[in-house]
Amino acid sequence: MKIIDKVALVLIIIGAINWGLIGLFKFNLVDTIFGTMSVISRIIYILVGISGLWGIKLIFEKE
Repeated sequence: MKIIDKVALVLIIIGAINWGLIGLFKFNLVDTIFGTMSVISRIIYILVGISGLWGIKLIFEKE
């Protein structure tokens, strides 16, 4: 697995955990740590979104 694949997977996991916390407890961890819609939190959301798209590639990739 390439480094970019591992980074994407970690960001996908972070996004999934954050969505789980939002769904279960109405608690947004990213906003709590970095501020609501701050520049850093927006960058994290963008990176998680790009990682989700990259994850689509991982599904169809042959080993």
